[in-house]
Amino acid sequence: MKVRIPTPLRKLTDGQGEVLAEGKDVADLIEALERTYPGIKGRLCDEQGALRRFVNIYINEEDIRFHEGLQTPVKSSDEVSIIPAIAGG
Repeated sequence: MKVRIPTPLRKLTDGQGEVLAEGKDVADLIEALERTYPGIKGRLCDEQGALRRFVNIYINEEDIRFHEGLQTPVKSSDEVSIIPAIAGG
């Protein structure tokens, strides 16, 4: 499936804004990304394996936090977007 990578993480993907990866759920997908792009999991997940607060992941434009979080199933036809949260004031 196609995974959109935000600009701050592209140094881990050799500058690519979109990469291909497979997994049965979001956690599995992150593991697949980590195998290909070492260091990316540490930027997405904390030491306990939970998604970091400032990272949002969308599957087909739907936030996984409103579904099953990291256990949200993914299909090969899905489009996954990793989006860093932006705070402002």
